[in-house]
This record gives sequence, C-alpha cells and structure tokens, in this order.
Amino acid sequence: MKRPYIICHMMSSVDGKILSSNWQDEELTRTFAGYFEKYHVTFTSQAWMCGRITMERDFSDGVQPELRAVPHPIAREPFIGDKNATSFAIAVDAHGKLGWDSNETGGDHLIEVLTEQVSDEYLYYLQRQNISYLFAGKTEVDFASALQQLAELFPIETLMLEGGGHLNGSLLNAGLIDELSLLLLPIADGTPKSPTTFEVSDYLTKGPATRLNLTEVQRLDDDVVWLKYRFAHS
Repeated sequence: MKRPYIICHMMSSVDGKILSSNWQDEELTRTFAGYFEKYHVTFTSQAWMCGRITMERDFSDGVQPELRAVPHPIAREPFIGDKNATSFAIAVDAHGKLGWDSNETGGDHLIEVLTEQVSDEYLYYLQRQNISYLFAGKTEVDFASALQQLAELFPIETLMLEGGGHLNGSLLNAGLIDELSLLLLPIADGTPKSPTTFEVSDYLTKGPATRLNLTEVQRLDDDVVWLKYRFAHS
C-alpha cells in the first residue's frame, strides 16, 4: 500500500500524560511547547495530523461551521480546495464538527478526513471554504484508506502524527507508524483518566504490544529527554 512515512511526534510527562492543561503552570507549559515546535521542524515533512479535539482546542479557536441549505446532493468523493498547496494540516474529523476561519492554519492547507455519514451541509461548508477533504470509512475512520488517499491525492511523503492519544492509538493498533519522537518532560502528572501518548479506543480490537527499537537519546535543557524510536515493523 502506498502511504506517507509516519513519524509520531509527542511530548509527555514521565507517566505518559499529554494534557498540558492539567499541569497548572502556564509558564512551564509554554517552555515545553517551545521545545515541541523546535524539534518538530527538525524533521522534513509535508504534513502534520491531529484529531478533532486537539484541532478544536489548539488550532480552530472553537469556530463553528456555518451550515447552509445545499443546492444539490454532494457525492462522497474527495475534494481538493487548493491544487497548488505544498504543506498540509490534516484534521481527523469523523463526524464533521470542526469550523475554520480559512482553508489553512499556520500557513498549511487544511485537509479534513471524514466518514461518509457527514452531512451534505457540512461538505458544502468545506467546499465554500476551499478546505480539502476525503472519505475514509462509512461510520469509523479507516486509517489505511485515509493514508493511501493522502499519498495519492497530495504531495505528502512524510507525515507528522501529533495526537491526541486516541488518534495515535488507532494508527499504532493498525501498524501504521514508522517512528516515534518523544520529548519526555520532567513532570509527574498523576491525573487519573487523563489522555496518554497512545490510547486504543474501546471499539477497536486491540492487538499485541508494539515493539520499538531505540535509535537516539538526547538530554536537552530544562531536564527534557528526547527519545527517538523506530518501529520494529518498519
């Protein structure tokens, strides 16, 4: 199967927690977020991908989609909003809930990964915004199909996977991640039932634990440790 090379780039506490709002220290969170961005750009990639909740919290500013009456039924086929785009932000939005002020975020063209149950009104909204989209599954996202389409429809060879935990867990469970870049932060969180780096959703049949091969360890400033792994199947 043709698909992009997938690098999961994350930061977590020593106990694997990834929700920085639980740390209750804005200055510390800003410092570590700076590390996350700094080491993100050390990778050569054409796209990054997040789940709906992460996109809504950190990138779309809670904008609500402006839905209108649809002049005609819309086929469930890919739509490309900017044929000249060379960098991409991919939102996994199975139910079509995200709203956007434009068709890009941070200079990267938006691509929505949807399921076929999304309404025509939402598709019409994305078309009016010139936001690209594709369909991967009827009611649940088929990530193998999504990645294959991303490679075939767009100039994406390497993709940075950046959470949340359930999105990471879905690709992990499907054996679709090639590398892990993990910034291990000097924080012990301890928040119960808080998201971790990889979470396999209840509706999935969980496979065996995934074997990783350590390729690099770096000690950074502020007691941050940067761990790099290659997945054994890659």
